[in-house]
Amino acid sequence: MEEAVDEPVAKRVLVVEDNELNSKLFCDLLRAHEFVAEPVRDGREAVARARSFCPDLIIMDIQMPHVTGHELIVQLKADAELRTIPVMAVTAYSGRDDEERIRAAGAEAYVSKPISLARFMDAVNALL
Repeated sequence: MEEAVDEPVAKRVLVVEDNELNSKLFCDLLRAHEFVAEPVRDGREAVARARSFCPDLIIMDIQMPHVTGHELIVQLKADAELRTIPVMAVTAYSGRDDEERIRAAGAEAYVSKPISLARFMDAVNALL
């Protein structure tokens, strides 16, 4: 009788991005690298979706309507159930103060737009 070989479980990534093209690009890129990607277009749904989806990583746009990525990172890091999930901020803001502020909120990584696909995937893989 052969022993069952455990298949590696695909890592789950929640993509919080209001721009449809960016969301599709990030999700397609992640899926091409065998991740399970779940898009969220409205930041107001991000915390609830993180609870139900149980991601290994959250990719967060910073500049969104209704609730900013910065505010969401603070909410996620204040939540006992979600605080250990790494957050990668992706933003068009690229000033030094912006990165420091985003990291101070709790983001473990920061990638500026327009993104380099290689740098994006390097950052994802470094967090997972």
